Amino acid sequence: MAAVREALPDGRYGRSEDERADRKLKIIGAVLGVGLLGIVGWFGYDYVAGQDVSGELIKAKIVSDDRAEAHLEVRKDRGADGYCTVRALREDGAEVARKDFRFDEDADRVDKVVSLRTTSRATAVELMACTAG
Repeated sequence: MAAVREALPDGRYGRSEDERADRKLKIIGAVLGVGLLGIVGWFGYDYVAGQDVSGELIKAKIVSDDRAEAHLEVRKDRGADGYCTVRALREDGAEVARKDFRFDEDADRVDKVVSLRTTSRATAVELMACTAG
């Protein structure tokens, strides 16, 4: 005679295996969600707080076969020091000049025209980055 096994009522004798697995998945999902929010918040804060010096290339001018000029507007905290890297490019995209320009004026906005000596005629000038320091 085969033994007949009767199913127990759900929830009467503790949680079923499915309910325990669902609870574990919910806890793991919540922990991962909180961790992801923390990482996104950290990167967001670092991005906003780390922007001490920013710059914008207002205008560029190719002066001659061996010189280019760039008009930069730099925004920074008053009293903060920083520098911006500018480069000049040839028509084929090759770099013909690169120079760091220091901005240590006691102002929060600085307009300056800077000059680069190039190894050959440039066709474009590009502001690479501005950094505090």
